[in-house]
Amino acid sequence: MLRKKGFWYELNKNKIMFLMLAPTLLFFFINSYVPMIGIYFAFTRFDFDGGLFGSPFVGLQNFQFLWKSGTLWTLTRNTVAYNLAFIVCLNAAAIFVAILLSEMHGKLFKKITQSLMFLPYFISFVLLNAIAYNMFNYDTGFVNTTLKSLDKNPIDIYNTPTAWIFLLVIFYVWKNLGYTMVIYLATITGISDEYYEAAKIDGANIFQRIWYITVPMLKPTFVILLLFALGSIMKGQFDLFYQLIGNNGILYNTTDILDTYVFRSLKVTFDIGMATAAGLFQSIFGFVLIMTVNYLIRKSNEDYALF
Repeated sequence: MLRKKGFWYELNKNKIMFLMLAPTLLFFFINSYVPMIGIYFAFTRFDFDGGLFGSPFVGLQNFQFLWKSGTLWTLTRNTVAYNLAFIVCLNAAAIFVAILLSEMHGKLFKKITQSLMFLPYFISFVLLNAIAYNMFNYDTGFVNTTLKSLDKNPIDIYNTPTAWIFLLVIFYVWKNLGYTMVIYLATITGISDEYYEAAKIDGANIFQRIWYITVPMLKPTFVILLLFALGSIMKGQFDLFYQLIGNNGILYNTTDILDTYVFRSLKVTFDIGMATAAGLFQSIFGFVLIMTVNYLIRKSNEDYALF
């Protein structure tokens, strides 16, 4: 009877491999697992004198307050809605642009276009904030200056919450379009020319070739990017929201997400228990979501699932 080979057998057989892996495991243990002790903060009314384990234990009171006050619903709604809008708009725009570029024959034009579209990806969010401020500032912004020159009334963008629902999505897509487009363009480049030649022989026009060949071939790439995006759907885009919105309380109802709430709770109100409760909810909700979506995709097509 063969002896079952377990972990200790593999460890003894591949000592060098495990030794090389040790620094990475140690890094994640120190930076990812040890800090998880801080989850206990979510069940306490934090007291600086008592510290972590000396603070009064309040059970689920922090979660109850977040739920009953409506804060948790608002934060979850905004976080999920914005991320879904980011995913849909960014991928739709990236696929559209990638297909357009793949059908163009001028190599120089394609290279210049790709470079110009990729450039915003390297722009910091601080600079993005400066661009937005110079565009929408009430007194000296480009938009209002132009409106005044046309004898139109200026628009107070920074006091108009609904405007930022669209502006945040536009800025996000503008910044990340080039990077995502390159991924789809690489996939299109890898599609065999034989498919297109056969379609031409059958009389398919350019739109039919795109719809019946290019788009289906992009499906695996889209699913993978979708799963990666859903994995961090509760994480939000903290840099984007914090730099563009900052501490503008007028915009909180439509722009506040879990990340900015947690940061503000720690920096402004010093409510560590409430911030930890929101962060813990964010992690659990995101974990359940990615497991559910991956399960559904695996049931539909196992090849597209992450695990």
